[in-house]
Amino acid sequence: MATRTAQRTERIYVDGEWLETGETISVSDLADGGTFAKVAAAGPANARNALAAAHEIKPTMRQTTVVERAEWCETIAEGLREREEELAEIIVREAGKPISSARGEVCSAAERFDRAAEEARNIVSKGEFREGSTEGHEGWQAIVKHEPIGSVLCITPYNYPLATTALQVAPALAAGNSVLLKPASKTPISAAILAEVIADVDGIPDGAFNFVPGEASVIGDILTGDDRINAIAMTGSSGAGKHVANESGMVNLHMELGGNAPAIVFDDADLEEVAGACTSGSLKYAGQRCSAVSRVLVEESVHDDLVERIDYNMSTWQAGDLFDEDTAFGPLISEDQAEWVEELVEDAVEKGADLVRGGSRQAPDGVPDELGSQFFEPTLLANVPHDARLIDEEQFGPIAVVTTFEDREEALEIANGSDLALDAAVFTTDYNRAMDVAERVDAGGVRINGAPSHGLGDIPFGGNKDSGIGREGLDASIHEMMRKKSIVL
Repeated sequence: MATRTAQRTERIYVDGEWLETGETISVSDLADGGTFAKVAAAGPANARNALAAAHEIKPTMRQTTVVERAEWCETIAEGLREREEELAEIIVREAGKPISSARGEVCSAAERFDRAAEEARNIVSKGEFREGSTEGHEGWQAIVKHEPIGSVLCITPYNYPLATTALQVAPALAAGNSVLLKPASKTPISAAILAEVIADVDGIPDGAFNFVPGEASVIGDILTGDDRINAIAMTGSSGAGKHVANESGMVNLHMELGGNAPAIVFDDADLEEVAGACTSGSLKYAGQRCSAVSRVLVEESVHDDLVERIDYNMSTWQAGDLFDEDTAFGPLISEDQAEWVEELVEDAVEKGADLVRGGSRQAPDGVPDELGSQFFEPTLLANVPHDARLIDEEQFGPIAVVTTFEDREEALEIANGSDLALDAAVFTTDYNRAMDVAERVDAGGVRINGAPSHGLGDIPFGGNKDSGIGREGLDASIHEMMRKKSIVL
């Protein structure tokens, strides 16, 4: 276990200045209990000052070159790597993530800044050239240039407080925009360190990057409803996303929201591989991921066999000291989240689901008493009825939900019945069936014979229906954060 240093306090960063605000947000220590950090809470005046700074610097940012911006991103990546151990410890404590996963998150964040630099160079260097091809426009020629969209508001989640932040901030800066970063109030400290790294980069103009942690109820609508914002990049719940969309004006919305990913398993699939993928997909980071495997839809003939295999795999996932390299998962982000997961499990059992494993809040040995109520056991539910809330609602908990289908059409009906359509998976050895299901399932991304995974952002990802607007990814996000200008010769 790492020894916690003295409580740290972070400030906001607006128009090139570090500021105290008089109000703070306390950040819980999900490894040892208590409070390990505080961050200054931006108020309405701070939010408006940040908006003004980001707006005023737009012309200057538009004049920067892709070479300059790529160098900024590469310097930021280097700065993150230099502070890897510090950042990893912060992520463990503020997000409750095991140390091995926390280190991986820091590496991913740094790599995303490097890759954003590469993608920006690629987009700008290619450009577009068009010639007129309709009657009356013969001989017309046009250069289509990419230019910054303006100011980008980045609203980031608690579950990947550094990696997802990098996936929004890196493309925004690389594209030449000014940025306002509003991190999740539960996990703002790793974002504060990123702000320190960015502030130390030579050449980034004052106002080009602003760090405004604060309660959404206090500054959220001020930021999202201001017409000086040109794009909003957001990762969060569907409910929060809908609110932001309603408050925002004529802006480019770039949102990855809630998920309820189905894994559709046919009887010819390799059940050992399925069990491993679904267990990991359900339990990684205690299930607090939008791309988590939320429901396993399996053909009736192999239901019992698959449940037995998942049960065995789940027995190897152990909670414990988050600084132990062998710890697989930790507490949920809050007691409220644990109560939500408990409510969903109880609903499924009351409606007839078989509770195979887990099902309650149970803290491992050595966990501080104050954190005990935030631990939820790895839980396996079998024969889950189709009217259980778990079949349609986002869980964000360590639950494997197994239900059955009779044929392909019923599997698709169940999979497409939710208002959430972010990710999905299909397991089968039949290529034609795999492709048919992948094309017909309503989801922004489908993985064949593997659990959903977004990786660094090489492949565009995002959701349909209530799961989002637009697509994220390194080149996809840069395109969303730039606009095209056609210059006709």
